[in-house]
Amino acid sequence: MNRLSCFLLVIGLCVGLSNADLKWNEKNSVFFKSSLGRNNVLKIHCTSNDDNLGFHFLRPGQTYDFSFHDSVVRSEFFCDLWQGPNFKFHASFMAYEGGGLIVHYGKKNFWDAREDGIYFTHGKEMPKLEYKWK
Repeated sequence: MNRLSCFLLVIGLCVGLSNADLKWNEKNSVFFKSSLGRNNVLKIHCTSNDDNLGFHFLRPGQTYDFSFHDSVVRSEFFCDLWQGPNFKFHASFMAYEGGGLIVHYGKKNFWDAREDGIYFTHGKEMPKLEYKWK
């Protein structure tokens, strides 16, 4: 069932993004989805040089997202994800990188936490395994 719901989510995102009318001031977004097993909780903690977004806990099927404008200097969000209930499986990675010479508007990064690791897509392609749990 998790694969079917993820597939439908990606298809919906592809259709929505292909019809999007991006504006110069549209914020960039990072999305997280928990596709973990029934008793697993996803713990998320993201930071940038300027912001600490705190801890967020997702049950299977739940989502969390945040939006922002790129900085002219550099925009980076580093995130730590843990797989519960004991949170012994962990992944740490850069969830968003932008800004600098190229400022993005309306860029979307989708992260899907599954039992075997963290999957990534911009919403236009099928998610691919980017990081394994440690």
